[in-house]
Amino acid sequence: MATTTTESGGTSGSKDYKKPTAAALKGAIQLGIGYAVGNLTSKPDRDVLMQDFYMVESVFLPSEGSNMTPAHHFPDFRLKTYAPLAFRYFRELFGIKADDYLYSICNEPLLELSNPGASSSWFYLTSDDEFIIKTVQHKEAEFLQKLLPGYYMNLNQNPRTLLPKFYGLYCIQCAGVNIRLVVMNNVLPRALKMHYKYDLKGSTYKRHASRKERAKSSPTFKDLDFQETLEGLHFDGDTYSALMKTLQRDCRVLESFKIMDYSLLLGVHVLDKSLERGSRGDSKRLNGQRVLYSTALESIQGEGDGKVAEPVADDDTMGGIPAKHKDEKLLIFLGIIDILQSYRLIKKMEHSWKALVHDGDTVSVHRPGFYADRFLNFMGGTVFKKIHPLRGASSKRKRSSIHAMRSASQEVLSPQKEEKDERKAQSMECLDRPLISSSKHPDLVTLPKSLKQAVSFSSSALQTIKKDLEEHLENSASCTIVALDDTVPFPPTQGSPDSVHDVYL
Repeated sequence: MATTTTESGGTSGSKDYKKPTAAALKGAIQLGIGYAVGNLTSKPDRDVLMQDFYMVESVFLPSEGSNMTPAHHFPDFRLKTYAPLAFRYFRELFGIKADDYLYSICNEPLLELSNPGASSSWFYLTSDDEFIIKTVQHKEAEFLQKLLPGYYMNLNQNPRTLLPKFYGLYCIQCAGVNIRLVVMNNVLPRALKMHYKYDLKGSTYKRHASRKERAKSSPTFKDLDFQETLEGLHFDGDTYSALMKTLQRDCRVLESFKIMDYSLLLGVHVLDKSLERGSRGDSKRLNGQRVLYSTALESIQGEGDGKVAEPVADDDTMGGIPAKHKDEKLLIFLGIIDILQSYRLIKKMEHSWKALVHDGDTVSVHRPGFYADRFLNFMGGTVFKKIHPLRGASSKRKRSSIHAMRSASQEVLSPQKEEKDERKAQSMECLDRPLISSSKHPDLVTLPKSLKQAVSFSSSALQTIKKDLEEHLENSASCTIVALDDTVPFPPTQGSPDSVHDVYL
């Protein structure tokens, strides 16, 4: 390589450099981080000050060693450590001890991971499955350093978050190349096989996995692939509410920092498929340290009061969130990634250009407020869904309870109803008709003997009155209107015998 990349991103050079190999680069990363963390242990603990966020420490590590640095068999390189005291505070907040941090990063070789995104970043994973080391661009590293004060305040208020947890920011200058590194939490554990992986943004413009990505053994799909493959992941009511509340809080934080174009990295492990697991022998996460709030389930539980508590270890779930898809039982692992993209001028121009040739609301680059709303609507409506209680069971309980209430009320009201029916039958029975046997009509109430005698006497009296009236009408010279009906008889009116009788019986 004939040029040297400067800190400002420009190039200048007159010296030839040999590009470091991947093994040499990983060795320099481990040696440099080990030296920076070890040197930090000699500094006393104190509160983080504002100037600590902008502090940069630099040290040169030649291959032959020096009075302060060890000898090594890698090319000479310079290490820059950004905000060392601030990141030490972040590591302590998540319960990461300096010895465990060094052991995780420096004890065994780093594992190189493939990059599913469009960026040219490199990813390295520690052997214990806890930390991801990602290379970032100069603008991203600069933006993260400016973000640190707000990030510090947010973590103090809410350590339970799905946002990336940053543990260190470094820059290695080797053979004329500036390699900026950020150490973060690992979202997807290797101890469980991820049957599906998705990088979701809530946009639809060109959100299909590429043919090259699909050809991989463990591809990472995108938004349109999710809609074509799954019908949503179902959670119980409490889990769904906690998950969406965490996402809403995190998105509002990102919006306040004018951050957009972030993604939700989603891993789906199907429990019912084959219970496939990764190489547990390679992963020491179960037996080694446990970073606080690093699992998906820990990140959405509680209100995030900032108190440090020991996490609950679960060998079977690895901190996954239980979910369902149709009849399949799942474990969900997720986290928000790629938050170092601010809505700068270059992003505004990118959005304007894409909006000219496509619907501007569907492209991934958008203003932070709109991006957050679209992201939340997609996650809460398409990706994550709430399991509603079975209507059959609830309606059955309601029917049984209503039936029991009706039975109880009928038992109480049945004597009153019988008495009412008896009175109604007595009042509606025609007194001039013979009584009908109750054996032929079991729904009729049998009259008592005393009531039968009274009805019989009334019928005979009515017949006598009718006969007398008929004889009287035949002998009467005046016009008499008589209307007879088999009802209760009215007594003859008091008055002259010559008066007209309008009798309605």
